[in-house]
Amino acid sequence: MAKYFLGVDGGGTNCRIRLADATLMTLAEARGGRSNLQLEGGDPAYASIQEGTRQVFAMAGLDYAETARTEACFGMAGGRLPSARDAFAARPWPFARVTVHDDIDIARAGAHAGEDGAVIIVGTGSAGLALVKGQRFQVGGWGFHIGDQMSGAILGRDLVRQAVEAEDGLAETSPLTRAVIAQLGGDLDAVMAWSFDKRQPADYGALMPLFMEHFEMGDPVALDLMERELDHVDRYVSYFKSRGAERLAVVGGFGQRLMPLLEIRYGGYVTLPRGEPLDGAVILARQNATLDQIL
Repeated sequence: MAKYFLGVDGGGTNCRIRLADATLMTLAEARGGRSNLQLEGGDPAYASIQEGTRQVFAMAGLDYAETARTEACFGMAGGRLPSARDAFAARPWPFARVTVHDDIDIARAGAHAGEDGAVIIVGTGSAGLALVKGQRFQVGGWGFHIGDQMSGAILGRDLVRQAVEAEDGLAETSPLTRAVIAQLGGDLDAVMAWSFDKRQPADYGALMPLFMEHFEMGDPVALDLMERELDHVDRYVSYFKSRGAERLAVVGGFGQRLMPLLEIRYGGYVTLPRGEPLDGAVILARQNATLDQIL
């Protein structure tokens, strides 16, 4: 079995690297740059992980040559496609072995401390994954343009559309719709210019604090949009229950804000995560090594 385990939580803007011993005690952690596999063919991610690996071994006081006795597991943004994961794993790494997962795999493993269970990510994007008796069930995670139905970005885009229709006189106005127009420039000309200025999902997700503020005040538009949001979550919950998942952890900033509502709706079936994605990365690194020994 490997002597050390290295886990990576690779995000679109930065990545985190953790080196652990055989008991999964953390020896060192470092941060790297952007690490989405869909950015520039994965080159920035490759450079970030290489540099971060050198840092954690130096910080732990270990010779870099010990990478040859290290099992590595990467959970990567942009890793939904198997071809992207396979190509990244095939790069020249110094480790005994590299396993590349989608980032939701390490989120799920961390949320349930490596045990069975489901997870939904509800943040700027959204996705879901369950592991039940060795079977993997993944749904969503297809991105802003064709998926991410539970996400803050999609809800934010729907909110802007509702505000524009309200300002046009085609839909109900409310304090929330007026606040959105004010925040995005004050009139429809400004909102249109804002929308064409290379908007990214995070720009729409940034409206969630405003949305939640008005939801908590009982704004009718916010209440209607929240029902749509919870309808999307309902579909994921039903899907995972039908696959035999006995519990579902909710991760992501927007998901954490929704937890009181989700607990009312689903009771004890929904939980907060037991650990973070980086915990999941080192857990999977050790599980992969153990499975390899068994096989």
